[in-house]
Amino acid sequence: MRRTLSLFAVLLLLTLPASAMPVPDDLETAVTRMAQIGGSRSPSFSPDGRRIAFISDRSGVPQVWMVSSEGGEPRQVTRLDDQVRALEWSPDGQWLAFSVAPGGGLNEQIYLLDADRQDPPRRITEGGEVNNQLAGWSGRWLRFSANPKDPGSLDAYLYDSARGELSLVAVNPGIGVLTDVSADGRRAIVQRVKSRGDSNLYLIDLATRRDQLLTPHTPPGTFTDGRFSPDGLTVYLASNQDSDRIGLARVAIGKDGPRPVQRIAGREDAELDDFEIDDQGKAAALIWNVGGRSELEMLDLASLQRKPGPALPAEIVNSLEFSADGRSLLLTLTGSKLPSDVWVLDLPSAKIRQVTHTPLDGVDLAALVAPELVTFPAHDGLQLSGWLYRSSSAPGPVVISFHGGPEGQERPNFNATYQALLSRGIGVFAPNVRGSAGFGKKFVNLDNGALRVDGVKDIKACVDFLVGKGIADPKRIGIMGGSYGGYMTMAGLTEYPDLFAAGADLFGIVNFETFFAHTQPWMAAISTIEYGDPVKEKELLRQLSPLSKLERLKAPTLVLHGANDTNVPVVEAEQVVENLRKRGVPVEYVLFPDEGHGFRKAPNRVRSAVAIVRWFEQHLKGPGEAAPAS
Repeated sequence: MRRTLSLFAVLLLLTLPASAMPVPDDLETAVTRMAQIGGSRSPSFSPDGRRIAFISDRSGVPQVWMVSSEGGEPRQVTRLDDQVRALEWSPDGQWLAFSVAPGGGLNEQIYLLDADRQDPPRRITEGGEVNNQLAGWSGRWLRFSANPKDPGSLDAYLYDSARGELSLVAVNPGIGVLTDVSADGRRAIVQRVKSRGDSNLYLIDLATRRDQLLTPHTPPGTFTDGRFSPDGLTVYLASNQDSDRIGLARVAIGKDGPRPVQRIAGREDAELDDFEIDDQGKAAALIWNVGGRSELEMLDLASLQRKPGPALPAEIVNSLEFSADGRSLLLTLTGSKLPSDVWVLDLPSAKIRQVTHTPLDGVDLAALVAPELVTFPAHDGLQLSGWLYRSSSAPGPVVISFHGGPEGQERPNFNATYQALLSRGIGVFAPNVRGSAGFGKKFVNLDNGALRVDGVKDIKACVDFLVGKGIADPKRIGIMGGSYGGYMTMAGLTEYPDLFAAGADLFGIVNFETFFAHTQPWMAAISTIEYGDPVKEKELLRQLSPLSKLERLKAPTLVLHGANDTNVPVVEAEQVVENLRKRGVPVEYVLFPDEGHGFRKAPNRVRSAVAIVRWFEQHLKGPGEAAPAS
């Protein structure tokens, strides 16, 4: 299981106006059935390997569940009003640690629950507006980050479960997370983020609290996920040291200090997406991101010999964890035609079996559309790629969907909204324009600061590709996206107002001035290299903000946002809606009072999907144009 700080996942309806068109019964029924499909994620083995704890939203809100590792009917463990975000079983088997997001916000709280008793969960964080992010267990120590002292940083904390004591380990000048503690409890590893795309690892002496840099480099550079070997003399990490692509590296810890970073596994065609070291320190499981699809590989840490893993039944691996005996791998698998579920891979036999089974409510997964990976040139000749979900007819209506991040990546995950659009005869194109992750250090930094104008130009390149290949009707192209994808949506609608017939902005940035003023201070601090400095580059940020060109927007626009979003605050949506209403541009505003950055509760996912599909069907399809027969 990945134990690092998820920074930007923090990266993808009660106020529908009375003027909204009535939803046909068949549309609402079909989209609801698709959007209700949830999933299971964040699995964690019990120490004896007999049980698996995981997070599922089958009750409507993501909660902790438990199931036998052999499969069977799962049991719901928590029944909270708020969503559970992260989960991990303690190595001694006594505790389940999990975090809860009140109202979907970033002020997550961390709880301990006795794995075998029925006692209520016990909160170990102070509550209130403090941001807390669960990192995971190392022996008896629970690692997490929090900002009770300075909202502009995330400091590193340890909770000693044996003594019930909480201690501050490292004060960080920005964002930091404890990624591991040595088995003897003497040292820890802290990952610190200088800016988006540049990070370092430090060795912390837990007695003196002194730190030592493990990863000196010339920025930008990625150094993450530091893990100790069992003897504490080696640190394994993900790194793009001396390479454009992220691979597996290690740092030897000698008596006189750390040795230089040594790359031990890399690929020219892929980036390391995740890795796990077994408890014996003998093997590593590597997940490679190959153009968006996952490949599993096993690495012998003594010989550095690599062995391909078995073919997987889905395109994406989202998490992995060794069993205590090192004989099994616990995986979360998902794909374009497969919801997220928990699987177990028996390593000696290479056999894989599904443990959880997401309810499908009558949806035929075989009838869903799998995308094809396509490439196309940008205005300057840069090679771009994207996932094309073809509808039944071409040229026809197509929605271009942009991922968040910006350093996110569009991958062939299960996407109920995409499949719902396709079921109504509307194609989907999900590109990875410049600035996307997964394609190397150079590519991900091509949209920083003033270079963002080139990223916006990539929007037109997507349209040119779809029209030039006869895939899209140029008069029936829509655009949508969430978070930074919402920014790209608004940038497309304002920069190229004649290219799009409709748009859907999901919790997107529209004004960098208000974004920097109202987002979490630690988020603002790490975003100045990516977007621009709000003090030194105020005019640049104004020019890059869609709000400065909003008078040009004329396409009907759907705006969806969570009231409790502290990442991209709701003021971003309000500015769009106010402007368009004043000018008489068709706009619908869908506000979720119980969500933050993204929509995770099942009823809200359904309302969001229905609103989006209805919007594009209304504005991209002609009167009386029927959906394809199912």
